[in-house]
Amino acid sequence: MNKLKVGILASTRGTNLQALIDDIKIDDSKYEIACVISDVYDAGALEKARDAKLPSVFVDPTSKTREEYDTKLVSVLDRYEVELVCLIGFMRILSPVFVRSFENRIMNVHPSLIPAFCGAGYHGDKVHEDVLADGCKVSGMTIHLVDEGVDTGEIICQKTCEVSKRDTVSTLKAKVQQLEKEWYPKIVRQYANKRTFLE
Repeated sequence: MNKLKVGILASTRGTNLQALIDDIKIDDSKYEIACVISDVYDAGALEKARDAKLPSVFVDPTSKTREEYDTKLVSVLDRYEVELVCLIGFMRILSPVFVRSFENRIMNVHPSLIPAFCGAGYHGDKVHEDVLADGCKVSGMTIHLVDEGVDTGEIICQKTCEVSKRDTVSTLKAKVQQLEKEWYPKIVRQYANKRTFLE
């Protein structure tokens, strides 16, 4: 079986991208990163891709409707023969045009235990701020399929971490990101082995 071709969509630093880059260096990796695409010209994720000698593509969203932009994304991913799309800090909500092109083949990681602290507006530090403000004893991360909603797709994997009274936004964020970096590559690898998320 050929290696699974994975396409990355990222808008930010690409913290979890580095975990995937490190994972594909392992001899028995069943997947490869076919391309890294960003809607931000100077995104850290594109720099990480270039450092790893991976194809990096800036797709400019200026003067494009959501559907026009997503159609362009699909064409770039198709050019690289991408089979699985991974969102890593991608700050755009994908349109039905995109979702239907890669139905059940788009995954995202969210820094909370969905359905808590998710949906429109819940990203970055706000998630952790609200976890702490609500006095939660546990937080964590969720890897899920992407559908036409926001953080509403089928849950693939959830992992938890303890929230201590001493935690700040930055310390809690670090705990959750550690879970993301451990489990995102594992789930991509699992999909590459089985070509399905179903057990």
